[in-house]
Amino acid sequence: MKYTESHEWVNVQEKKGRVGITCHAQKELGEIVFLQLPKIGDELKVGQEAAVLESTKAAIDIYSPVSGKVTAINEALEGNISLINNEPEKGGWLYEVELSSVAELELLLEQATYQALVQQ
Repeated sequence: MKYTESHEWVNVQEKKGRVGITCHAQKELGEIVFLQLPKIGDELKVGQEAAVLESTKAAIDIYSPVSGKVTAINEALEGNISLINNEPEKGGWLYEVELSSVAELELLLEQATYQALVQQ
């Protein structure tokens, strides 16, 4: 997994990446009650708003950690949004993207660097 400073993660297998929010982001947000995901086929650029999450505390934009084409959304969230609250870095993933540039992964944070950032 690679991380952004704005608390998104991407887990890449070959040229496909699954994207979600970190456990830290979920704890800060509290209970997620609404989400708006990108559409399959959307072309995203790194840093572009890709999704919106609303919690009982706030609404936040989720920014794409990588550029590429959205190939899937987590349909399980439609009937069970609590997956984001309970498993933000596993079953609570948001969408999948086919990377247009694997080199962008080099700009993201490794787990140890991200953990050090959130513990400051």
